[in-house]
Amino acid sequence: MPLGGALAFINVWAIEDGPGPEGGWAIVDTGMGGSATQQAWRQAFAGPLAGRTVSRVFVTHMHPDHIGMAGWLTRKFDCRLWISRLEFLMCRSLAADTGREAPADALNFFKAAGWDDEALETYRARFGGFGRALHALPDSFQRLSDGDEVMIGEHLWKVVVGSGHSPEHACLWCPDLNLIITGDQVLPKISSNVSVFPTEPNGDPLTDWLTSLARIKTRVPDEVLVLPAHNDPFFGLHARIDHLIAGHERGLARLRQLIAEPKRAVDVFRALFRRQIDQNLLGLATGESLAHLNCLIARGQAVRTRDENGVDWYRATA
Repeated sequence: MPLGGALAFINVWAIEDGPGPEGGWAIVDTGMGGSATQQAWRQAFAGPLAGRTVSRVFVTHMHPDHIGMAGWLTRKFDCRLWISRLEFLMCRSLAADTGREAPADALNFFKAAGWDDEALETYRARFGGFGRALHALPDSFQRLSDGDEVMIGEHLWKVVVGSGHSPEHACLWCPDLNLIITGDQVLPKISSNVSVFPTEPNGDPLTDWLTSLARIKTRVPDEVLVLPAHNDPFFGLHARIDHLIAGHERGLARLRQLIAEPKRAVDVFRALFRRQIDQNLLGLATGESLAHLNCLIARGQAVRTRDENGVDWYRATA
């Protein structure tokens, strides 16, 4: 499904959910809300997916490129959304901000990270955009929980939950078919964004993400075919997990060296990112930098102090 931008598209999946024409398609992830994705779905249903209805819609997590068309699909085919509880509720919460003014908590959060007045004004102007990338969500759902076993067609699928990139990200693993749909939890070429947001300023999502990656490695065999949300399917799950964990540990080590002298969150981008951070990337870069800084604090390797202007400074411990 089309995304535009650097990623260009998102992979979505259709699984036979019952034999013959009376069976349907179980759709996994849906693409970004909007007319371009809606047209792409219409082409799919007139082409390779023709002859079957949609029986249910699975969503790995609540980001708009994954859940954006879930409401459209479930209403069009009168079927149920399957998603973890935290992802559904968080999505509803963020969608409720559409049209609302940026709250003081959020402005204070980014001021503390070191944003200047121009960046804060841009944030005010853009606030509430999450819901604009969603077709109206369904009002009910079927809950997915870690360890659940779900029959899709003739095969048993196991739910493997990760966290950090999002609160309760559901991967779907089918031992019979020897494959796993990983959404954004494990990607072949890029590392999932792991960020701290104004709603939980002292959160430690990076520890959650690293821990859940290590747990997935112990539960899912290495020989599976990995079907990610972005880029191509691949083999080598365990090596990719090791690479992702090691990359973030190296970033944490560089960050700790950089904050030997006190730094703000906006001062540490060079320890974590190779590209120049412009206004369009500032929010993501700030959130990810704060995730790494909060991880160091949780490990006892850094401390945070707030100055008289409401700006936070981070320093490595001895």
